Amino acid sequence: MVEVARMMAMRRLLPPSLFLLLCLLMVGAAFAFPGRSPSTPLLALGAAGLAFGLALSVSGSRLFDKIGTNIVTFEDPGTLVVSGPFRWSRNPMYLGFQIAITGVAVMLASPWALLGPAAFFVACHRVYIPFEEARLRARFGADYERYRGRVRRWIGRRRVVEADHPL
Repeated sequence: MVEVARMMAMRRLLPPSLFLLLCLLMVGAAFAFPGRSPSTPLLALGAAGLAFGLALSVSGSRLFDKIGTNIVTFEDPGTLVVSGPFRWSRNPMYLGFQIAITGVAVMLASPWALLGPAAFFVACHRVYIPFEEARLRARFGADYERYRGRVRRWIGRRRVVEADHPL
């Protein structure tokens, strides 16, 4: 029962909205409970993470748009996308948001800001990704399982087994 209620709540809070909400809460917490002032290197590192993460998320989104497949988390997938950033991560848009929100936390230099990246990771890992993977498995079967066997959830490729790829 709790699982159903959590899923219904998360359906209304799609990943980009969760990202923005958590960023706002992080900024609010940083001002309400100030820590040390961020140094120039921290600001630069955080800004680079924010920029890179958003660019990664946008590149995945644009690829979905170019291919003409569904991007909405809780709707059925139209196409199994395995090119572009999906060659290196099964979830490059979530990875991008995760890197970006971590960049924001670094820029804020507040211990409280670290709760944002942690909350985003938990939501992705426990709600969004399992839901999507179940839908992909149901829709694409063996093709998805082969892809899943080659590409890690967050980042990196697995060693390819010869039986999967004959010469």
